[in-house]
Amino acid sequence: MRLLLVRHGQTPTNVDYLLDTAVPGPGLTELGLTQAAALPEALADEDIEALYVSTLLRTQLTAAPLAAARGLEPLVRDGIREITAGDLEMLPGDSAQGELYMRTAFSWASGDTALRMPGGENGEEVLGRFDGVVAEAAASGARTVVMVSHGAIIRTWTAARADNVDIQYAATHRLANTGVVVLEGSLSDGFKALSWAGASVAPAGGAGPAGEPLDDAG
Repeated sequence: MRLLLVRHGQTPTNVDYLLDTAVPGPGLTELGLTQAAALPEALADEDIEALYVSTLLRTQLTAAPLAAARGLEPLVRDGIREITAGDLEMLPGDSAQGELYMRTAFSWASGDTALRMPGGENGEEVLGRFDGVVAEAAASGARTVVMVSHGAIIRTWTAARADNVDIQYAATHRLANTGVVVLEGSLSDGFKALSWAGASVAPAGGAGPAGEPLDDAG
């Protein structure tokens, strides 16, 4: 399966660098709507057979132009929503709390899935719910699938499941609004990331969990 993970368009809380993960969340800014409108052309060469969105409004608004252009019905799935910030909700992402959020998420990718976000989910729950939607898409027989999701969970899941993306790579390669990570493979055999925001992905060196401001997540 060819899997395209797309981060949603810009939101007001992205502009304010806030840890905003609650459902349904805000809509898009004017720039976010422009970014969403550009997706059909950006993905024009992809033979998309299924389109998934999260339960957060911003992913649904981002996917709407692509859905209309391709005649696809977006499938709303809770499993690909953002990592719940829990006690850190609506705190500044460019702060110690934001670093704790990303450090916790990247620890899951390194295998410490029992670690829990303060007042939120643990890694087993987060990776498991995302895996569930990927498994559903694979079982549908769709060969190319788009999932419009969120910055932190895309980076974390890719670091955990793509053979050629480690924590260091995910931590140092932020994903801009409507940025796309393209992968191929399966949950059983593993995924390989082909591109990240338009750049080819080379094998990255090993490194431990790294925290950084969350100005591109949510």
